[in-house]
Amino acid sequence: MRILFIHQNFPGQYLHIVQRLARFGGHQLVALGVNELDKHRPLPEELNYFRYKLDRGNTRGIHPLVMETETKVIRAEGCTRAAEQLQKKGFNPDVILAHPGWGEPLFLRTIWPNSPLLCYQEFFYNEHGFDSNFDPEFHEERSWYAQSKLIMKNAYLHLALEQSTWNVSPTHFQASSFPSFWRQRISVIHDGVDTERAKPDPSPDPLTLPDGTVLETGQPVVTFVNRRLEPYRGCHTFIRAIPLLQEQCPEARIVIVGDTKGVSYGAACDEGEWGDRFLAEIDGRYDPSKVCFTGTLPYESFIPLLQLSACHVYLTYPFVMSWSLLEAMACGCAVVGSDTAPVREAIRHGHNGLLVDFFSPGDLATAVTELLNDRERARVFGEAARQTVQQTYELNACVSRHLALINLVASGSIGA
Repeated sequence: MRILFIHQNFPGQYLHIVQRLARFGGHQLVALGVNELDKHRPLPEELNYFRYKLDRGNTRGIHPLVMETETKVIRAEGCTRAAEQLQKKGFNPDVILAHPGWGEPLFLRTIWPNSPLLCYQEFFYNEHGFDSNFDPEFHEERSWYAQSKLIMKNAYLHLALEQSTWNVSPTHFQASSFPSFWRQRISVIHDGVDTERAKPDPSPDPLTLPDGTVLETGQPVVTFVNRRLEPYRGCHTFIRAIPLLQEQCPEARIVIVGDTKGVSYGAACDEGEWGDRFLAEIDGRYDPSKVCFTGTLPYESFIPLLQLSACHVYLTYPFVMSWSLLEAMACGCAVVGSDTAPVREAIRHGHNGLLVDFFSPGDLATAVTELLNDRERARVFGEAARQTVQQTYELNACVSRHLALINLVASGSIGA
């Protein structure tokens, strides 16, 4: 088949699919993106990658409610111009795989009206029941303007869904965020976790963190991961739990992974950075010498850290589930997670981890302490957690399901 991949930061979610297709051979693999390829994510030589250009930025003084839509249209224009050049050179894909989150695939049907379009759908924004209005401490006043922002965030998604032949979403929770009509045209297939890389190590080597801290097996290491420290991923609840956790388990070594500046999801902190704001709240009530902020860790250090973790904490709003949760589970970590819908899809309380109220630092600290003190229960949870990932999220099985779906869409057997 002739397969076109569209992702602004290619390969994104398509890395393992591309690698598998290249191993099979017999396919023409082409990709479009805006950024340079990440040299740390090896791609097969059979792939031809082209970068599209952005010819303009946002219009000065444009209405705030349509700025995001304009941004997506600008990206769609750049991507479509590049697609037009490919078409003129004789490339006509049998199927297009696109992540619509940044706008790229919006106009592709004008170039290839007969090419099926399989879109990777991450999330649809809802007024109630999901991330919006979830956290009373930080949610916006529910004015007409705030609601209008959600409507406009979804405006593009409606257009992208209209263009798609079929869609795929990584979790049932994320698929459930979409309107019922579109839910019927979404297959749920996770990207997959490489359980041969993310796996327990019964005798892990000591790990030296960027600040010189050395972690060793047997230490009560508590890990917490955010791409960036922010309320969406529960950094406020975790940081507020530190004083009680240290009181209950003074030897705990707390390791916080992630960028301490900026946000990935939600609003920026109105004064400085979120992490600094919450650390100021507990100032004088905790021992900072046993709390390590690593910043962003390379995967080569991240997995060894999880293998040394005695307890891993994962908190999130009802939003997109992070890969880090499943990687921690694959490594056999004993997990304490927030009792929110995306986490409940992977963690069953008392079977492969513990779930606590997202908003309760006290409950969080007590649950972590329980697992630090009861190592046999932690071991049982860790084994069950890895088994969950092997049964539901294992990479090879997930990629095989993706390839089967691609074949169905390309052949017109689904979505026609």
